[in-house]
Amino acid sequence: MRNFSHIDREGKVKMVDVSGKPVSRRTAIASGYVRMAGETVEKLREGLLKKGDALATARIAGIMGAKKTSELIPLCHPLPIDDIAVDLELKEDGVSITSTVTCTARTGVEMEALTAVSVAALTLYDMCKAVDKNMTIENITLMSKTKEDI
Repeated sequence: MRNFSHIDREGKVKMVDVSGKPVSRRTAIASGYVRMAGETVEKLREGLLKKGDALATARIAGIMGAKKTSELIPLCHPLPIDDIAVDLELKEDGVSITSTVTCTARTGVEMEALTAVSVAALTLYDMCKAVDKNMTIENITLMSKTKEDI
């Protein structure tokens, strides 16, 4: 069995020491989906939700979520994020969410990208739950991660 980087020799949880790693440009892309009724999609498209512009709010929430990842996930390093994009696309049966996060650091931004999608999806769910009781949040996944020497 492979050793986990977050567990020491005595089996205790620890934060990984990245101080010896070189700084590099890191990018991660994550995606997810909020499945909802077609009527709910139309309300989103037409801006008819009582809580306001759910798409803009979800985008901002996703960005904020990525920036707060190290406060939410216990062993994540706080990172100097250089860029965060959260894109939401209306589909026939829901909203597709994609986040791209970039930083220049010693460790990657996968968790930040995943957190951005998760928080954006939860925000959409919250803002639409009064009109759609059957929504589901689906397939939150890391699509890619890259590391470039600088």
